[in-house]
Amino acid sequence: MNLIENPALAAAELLIEARKSGPINDLPDNCRPINIDDVYAIHDAVAAKLGPILGWKVGAKSATAEPVCAPLLTGTIYTSPVQLDPQKFIMRGMESEIAFQFLSDLPARDEQYSEAQVLDAIDTAFPAIEINESRYVDPDAVDPLTKLADNILNGALILGPPWSEWPDLIVADQPVEMRFDAKLLYSHKGGNNAGNILRLVVWIANHMRKKGLGISAGQVVTTGSWTGLHRAGTAKQIITSFPGIGDVTVNF
Repeated sequence: MNLIENPALAAAELLIEARKSGPINDLPDNCRPINIDDVYAIHDAVAAKLGPILGWKVGAKSATAEPVCAPLLTGTIYTSPVQLDPQKFIMRGMESEIAFQFLSDLPARDEQYSEAQVLDAIDTAFPAIEINESRYVDPDAVDPLTKLADNILNGALILGPPWSEWPDLIVADQPVEMRFDAKLLYSHKGGNNAGNILRLVVWIANHMRKKGLGISAGQVVTTGSWTGLHRAGTAKQIITSFPGIGDVTVNF
C-alpha cells in the first residue's frame, strides 16, 4: 500500500470526480476510512469543495445507538412538488423522513447545548423525502465505513409543507405512507429506528459545536428513514404522506 499525505482529501477527490464522471467500484486501500473520524474527515473535504453546507442528515440504528451524520450540500435541497431529471438520479433510493429547520444560530462553544436550548432554536419541521444516490457502482459491495464516507448516500432532500406542531410528535403513533406511481408501497405507524428523533437534532447541534462549526439559522436537519430505503426504479412519481403533517411529491 502506497502512503499518501492526506488520505481524506484523496478519497474526497475520487468521490467528487465520481459525481461528474460516474461511479467508482471502491476507494483505494491507501485512502479508505478505518474509523468514523476518517469518515467525517472525508465529508469535510468534500464539503470544502462542494459546499456551502445547508444542513445535515442524521440517523441512528436504534434508540440508544450513537448517531452518524453527513452534510447536505448546496444544490441538494428542493421544495415539494419537484420535477427532477432522471438522468441525474440513477439509484433513486427513497426514504420518508421528518426534517427540522433552525431559526436561531447555535454557535460553537465549550459548553454543551441542552435539549431545551436546541429545541428553542428550531423554527419549523417538514415531511420530507430523502433520495439516496451512490458514487459507488454497488454501495452494498463496499465496507460500511467506505459506504458512510460517500455522504451516507445523500443525493437530495425534498421538503414538504412547514409543520409547526412538531413538539407534539409521538413517533410511535405517527402514520406514514409511501406510494410509487399511486401504488401504495408502505403504510404503518412509527418506524424510525432512532425512536425519539429530536435526540438526533440535539446530538447534531453538539456534534457541530465540538467541531467548531456550530449551526446557523436556516440550516436543515433530516432525521432518518421511517420506511426504509426503497428504490423507485422506473416509477415516475413518488409520494410520501405523513397524515396530519403533510405530503411530499417527487416527479421524474
